[in-house]
Formats: sequence, C-alpha cells, structure tokens
Amino acid sequence: MINNYRYRFSSSLLLVLTALLLFVCVSCGSAPATKITSQQATPSAVHQPLSGAQLLVGPLTYVALGASDAVGVGSEQPASQGYVPLLAQHLPKGSHLVNLGISGIRLHAALSQELPIALATNPQLITIWLVANDFIGGVTYNTYLSDLNSLLEQLRAGTHARIVMANLPDLTLLPAFANLNATQKAHMLAGIKQWNAGIAQVASHYNVSLVDLFSQRSILTSHPQDVSGDGFHPSALGYIQLANDFWQAISK
Repeated sequence: MINNYRYRFSSSLLLVLTALLLFVCVSCGSAPATKITSQQATPSAVHQPLSGAQLLVGPLTYVALGASDAVGVGSEQPASQGYVPLLAQHLPKGSHLVNLGISGIRLHAALSQELPIALATNPQLITIWLVANDFIGGVTYNTYLSDLNSLLEQLRAGTHARIVMANLPDLTLLPAFANLNATQKAHMLAGIKQWNAGIAQVASHYNVSLVDLFSQRSILTSHPQDVSGDGFHPSALGYIQLANDFWQAISK
C-alpha cells in the first residue's frame, strides 16, 4: 500500500485574485533574466538517472513538491482525486508516496519547507509544480528563476531521482481572471510565455523532464469541465488530465 504524507495549509482564492493586480504591474515589467551560466548552475549530475522503464521495475519512493494543486484543492475528494494520488496509483506495488504539497506556498518558501524533507527521503521519483502562486503573486521573473535553479541544483546534488516538472498553462482562460481587460490579458499572456521559456531553459540545463501544459493547447484551462467551481483550481476531471500529462513524461 502506498503511504501518503501531506503537509497542508489553507489557501485563499481571494488573495490570489488580489495578488494578480500586483502581478500585472510588476511581473512582466521586470528586467530580462540573464542566461543561466555554469557559474550560476553547476549540478553534480545533469542526466536523468533513470528511464521510465528502469524506474518502474519495483517499489520506489515518490516525492511530490507543490502547492494547492498537489494537495488536490478543487476536487471533492483531494486524498484520491488530486493528481498526486492519481499518479501514485500507477506506481509499482509497495511504493511509498510523500506528498509535500502546501496550499498557497511559493517556490522560495518551498526551498526551506519542502526541499529538506524531499532530500531526506531519498526518492527515486520527484514531481514539481511550483509556479502559479509565484507568477500571479508578484514574484519577479529573475527571482523565480534563481529559486528554481537553486531547487533543481540541490535535488540533483542530493538525490538520484528522476525529476518531472510542469510549467504554466494559459491562465488567462480561467474564470478567475475573466474580469481582466484585453490589455491586461495580453500582458499576462506575454508574461506566461516569458516564464515558460525560462523554465524550459533551466529544466534543460538539469535534464529535467518538462510537462509543457501551455503547448498542449492549455487543455487544463481551456475546457470548462476541467476547472473547479472556484474558477482557478482543476476539477476532478482536470486532475485526471494533469495526472495523465505527468505520467506520459514519467513513463518515457
């Protein structure tokens, strides 16, 4: 049986919507990010240690780093309908799940609240989806990429895990942001593309498998049935789609 450990805090959609105003003014207006260099990022190993075929031959430890989506917020039964427990169902019998998702957390806080636990568990599989709260919360592009580089560098140095990470879908399609005008949506979309380009660069440097939610026509945000009643988080159907996207990357 897969054991599931969750670290949760309550989230607030109101704070998300309020923070969006800060994002529109700050996030996309930040200075262009400098290219990741070998001095900025020197992991001990930049290869994927295991292929999907090698990874899934026997029991393993799976660690999920994330925010409210890892917790399963938006579904009626988060313990079973979130994308993390859905992914865990695919793993070999006897595998161990450590779900470190914390609602509302941003990447910088996850470096001290989630990363140390992940390193201590000696995982063979790690999934990461820690970007939406930073993006809509006013964190600058350069700051986010610096924190992402730190996260992946430490995971590469401290584990031999296969790492799979997701980027930003097209958030402008979500009901939560329906009140934005055309100019604000265009500005937000430009920011999403900028962030995703940076995420792809860092993921490539560390040879982390990327679940590109944006390039898949933003399935997760463009289908109303995949969005929960709060207009922001995935629904149970959305989590199935998200789990499938992650699993395709994991099992390669």
